[in-house]
Amino acid sequence: MLNPVGIFIFLATYVAISARRVGALGIERPTAALLGACACVAFGVVTPDAALDAIDLGTLVLLFGVMGMGAFLVVDDFFGVLESRLDGLSTSPHWVLGATVWGSGILAAFVTNDAVCLLATPIVVRWVQRFDQPPTPFLLALATGANTGSAATLVGNPQNMLCGQLGNLGYGDYLWTAVPITLLALAANHAVLHKVYRKSLHAKAAVSPAPTVAFSRDHGMTLTIILGTAVVYTVGGSLAWTAAAGFALLLVIHRKRAHAVWAHIDGSLLLFFAGLFVVVKGLQQSGATNWLFAHFPLAGLASDHGMMGLAGLFLIGSNIVSNVPFILVVEEQIATLGDPTTAWTLLALVSTFAGNLTFLGSAANVIVAHESRAVGGFGFWEHFKVGAPVALISTAIAVGWMAL
Repeated sequence: MLNPVGIFIFLATYVAISARRVGALGIERPTAALLGACACVAFGVVTPDAALDAIDLGTLVLLFGVMGMGAFLVVDDFFGVLESRLDGLSTSPHWVLGATVWGSGILAAFVTNDAVCLLATPIVVRWVQRFDQPPTPFLLALATGANTGSAATLVGNPQNMLCGQLGNLGYGDYLWTAVPITLLALAANHAVLHKVYRKSLHAKAAVSPAPTVAFSRDHGMTLTIILGTAVVYTVGGSLAWTAAAGFALLLVIHRKRAHAVWAHIDGSLLLFFAGLFVVVKGLQQSGATNWLFAHFPLAGLASDHGMMGLAGLFLIGSNIVSNVPFILVVEEQIATLGDPTTAWTLLALVSTFAGNLTFLGSAANVIVAHESRAVGGFGFWEHFKVGAPVALISTAIAVGWMAL
């Protein structure tokens, strides 16, 4: 029997989260998730112990460790140095457009798409102002490139971390499948941007290059640890505890600046995830997901329409419900499929590519638009013109590659 209270709490929480993303309500997304979790316990939808059990600590530890390692790049002004090094190489706007797509994509695979967008948007804004270029192509290159590239690893974005933990995916096995798909998707991403904006870019104004700043020994040590964790992931190390160990090691190595790191770790994101785990558990306890999948089982969709059918559901569902709650909703159904590992891999890839489908599909899009207000940012339809074809082509690449 359906419990309408659990369904209502989930819907109210989702509306609050979505409305916040477009600025309609005055509460933050983590606050909405926490309120929803507390309501689930207060109204008896889930017991206090069941609510705590619903929180996947492995995902939270992994996210914390990756954010912590990325925070050292902020403290050491890695992106500022990178900006000065690239300034003299940016011989044409077309070169910069491609470098933005590929650079943001590769970095996102290791330090998450949201972090790359937050840190790199000011660099893009300063560049377009300095060289009098139209901002939209370069801002979209950053947002879509980071989203696309983050699909390459299980630590590239929160939804991949979640799929890796819930699906017990091996980092190396996922890498073997995801890297060629992501490289092809980045190439498609670059091609779409070039086709749409090739006539909008113009020759760079004659501006003297900014003073070049050298990378430091601290930058080298931080990047070495981040790449070292990727090696440990690949040989079978725990995703969560390898990331935590990498962060702990950096705290020791950079102990004189360790106190400055904590301000750059987004604790509200951890709170958001914890609350969402409980709210989705409440939805499951309400009987709504059982009713839905009894009438529309995932196994039936896979049987009738194959991998393309699953990918279509994952793409649309990730935009309607948002990718993280959608992953939690379909978790039990994926276990009913003949090859759950392949399904989890497909879900990680497509839920990431889905972030490019619409403006609200990924927090990275919102971050770039918000942080680039000085040059006008970009709106829903400007994003859709590029993001939709990029998402659809990337998804088709993933399905085709995995089918082969």
